[in-house]
Amino acid sequence: MKEWIVTEENNLKDFTDSHDPQASFFFDRLLKAREIKINGERVAAGGSRTLLKSGDRVCYYLTRAQEEMTAFDTMYEDENLLVTDKADGVNAEAVYETLARERGAQGVYFIHRLDRNTRGLMIFAKNAACAEELKRAFKERDVEKTYLAVMKNCFSADETRQTAYLAKDAARAEVRVSGKPSAGAEKIVTGFQPILKKGDIAVCEVFLHTGKTHQIRAHAAFLGHPVLGDTKYGDKALNKKYGKTRQCLIAKKITLRFSGDSPLAYADGRTFVSRYGFEEYGALPV
Repeated sequence: MKEWIVTEENNLKDFTDSHDPQASFFFDRLLKAREIKINGERVAAGGSRTLLKSGDRVCYYLTRAQEEMTAFDTMYEDENLLVTDKADGVNAEAVYETLARERGAQGVYFIHRLDRNTRGLMIFAKNAACAEELKRAFKERDVEKTYLAVMKNCFSADETRQTAYLAKDAARAEVRVSGKPSAGAEKIVTGFQPILKKGDIAVCEVFLHTGKTHQIRAHAAFLGHPVLGDTKYGDKALNKKYGKTRQCLIAKKITLRFSGDSPLAYADGRTFVSRYGFEEYGALPV
């Protein structure tokens, strides 16, 4: 049995997501089976947003098989950096909370997020100085990130680097992309390189030249090549055809770039590669 004591007001789903990456895999299943208890009382099947108060006790059971599933792996760690490889279905905050519990609150620093249903690499800092340097590097695009995505149809040769404008729609918790500037919209640049075509889908390498919320998914959909399995911006018919309910998107590769006076200069040029891929569609390059 896993047991958690609530320390501040929250709802059940957000609390579980931020505290236990293993439960992130199985939350919907646990809830549907009424396997989650709050203060000894079973939560209703539709109670994902049940309000939790400070002092509440949240309990649930995971089977041995569920416990053994890997929510994330630590790929690399030194005195300054920690690199993890996250599974899809796992909330990024839960990865951070787990690392923070293991190392203490000052032993790991949250640098960047990864969508719950996107697999792949996340980098954390292990001290304040390196956290500041990593945040600067991400902001100034000194960190080179390559994604893999399965997308509808394929790009032609002149579509590999695309510019558009993205605006957040907070009320709907999504973003809107257009081809022209507009009030509140920010310029986005995304590179798409098809590496494998198969029928009406293609596996593409995707390069972020800017980094905005949902940029890859929303930009790809705007261009008519939505990410397979994307339930927010994607093609429902295509998702149904292939039986995909999570976006086929992987944060595949990260290369670090730091100058000689950086506290992370020793990591300049270091590349990390996720273990995840789309081998089911054919042999892919690393």
